[in-house]
Amino acid sequence: MLSRRHLLFIAKISLLFGSLLFSAPAWADRVVTDQIGRQVHIPDTVNSVVILQHQTLNIAVQLDAMDKVVGVLDEWKKQLSANYVRLVPQLPNLPMPGGLTKVNIEELLKLRPDVVFVTNYAPADMVKQIEDAGLPVVAISLLDVPPEEAVKLNPSVKDEPAAIDAGFAAGVRLIADVLGRKEKGEEMIAVTKKSRKLVADRVADIPEDKRLPVYMANPDLTTYGRGKYTGLMMERAGARNVANSISGFKQVTMEDVLKWNPAVIFVQERYPAVVSDIKKAAAWQTIDAVKNGRIYLMPEYAKAWGYPMPEAMALGELWMAKELYPERFKDIDMQKEADAYYKEFYRTDYRAAQ
Repeated sequence: MLSRRHLLFIAKISLLFGSLLFSAPAWADRVVTDQIGRQVHIPDTVNSVVILQHQTLNIAVQLDAMDKVVGVLDEWKKQLSANYVRLVPQLPNLPMPGGLTKVNIEELLKLRPDVVFVTNYAPADMVKQIEDAGLPVVAISLLDVPPEEAVKLNPSVKDEPAAIDAGFAAGVRLIADVLGRKEKGEEMIAVTKKSRKLVADRVADIPEDKRLPVYMANPDLTTYGRGKYTGLMMERAGARNVANSISGFKQVTMEDVLKWNPAVIFVQERYPAVVSDIKKAAAWQTIDAVKNGRIYLMPEYAKAWGYPMPEAMALGELWMAKELYPERFKDIDMQKEADAYYKEFYRTDYRAAQ
């Protein structure tokens, strides 16, 4: 027969194991597959993250998950534009323990994040350094391509529409899942699909030889060719990307642009100086877009980036199509469209963000 002392000991052990069992969810982990094909163990509940990629940061803001963000990339102002702080006032006060291709591991560890988001082309040694410190790393590409291509800055993409649509949806779902915002992520995907169908239906009958030739002007004559969302954005808006002969994001020459002679030039909102540079420079004056005054600084929501952003797909393609073919979109009020989207995903209206 067990003594009273043994019974008390067994009771204490039972209570201890019961306590451990009860608290297990806080310790339990789950496995997610990131967008470069890696299986990553993350906590069952993620309470804090560091985001070292501006696309993921932009999506996290729209998912209303900034309460979980304890650190961001140091290039956020360059990549998102200085105006972005109007949508996220706390952004300048957040620690910046690294960037797209680098990390300060000591500063990162001070933040004690549950998960670190990085870009798909983050150097392998950077990812290893973070993982060796015991932190889960989730890579985001917003593109559905094989793992050997997914880690590249300019991956080879066979079927651009399929790769971008599938990669965007998978990326949003992964970010939303990690941040505990699954429902909001699905809402975001649904909004983009609805708007994209509207644009597709209205430009579907424009033959290839009638599509306006368009150039995306970035600083230092860099632009986007095949394999990047920007080219597909133009195509879906009913345009023809004059730089389609190049692959990825690259620098071109003035001779290239003169040869292409675009009818319309778009400039991303984050690079307003490019508009005035083009208007002033003598080399640009013979180009049709300049002669006809068709140089457009894109609004904040029309993010013509290499990666597909939700507001670009929900609003940007629509805005671009309306600028190119206004007669086909007379009934569309972009201010109303933008206000509705911003209220839903930025919790303000678009006027307040301007």
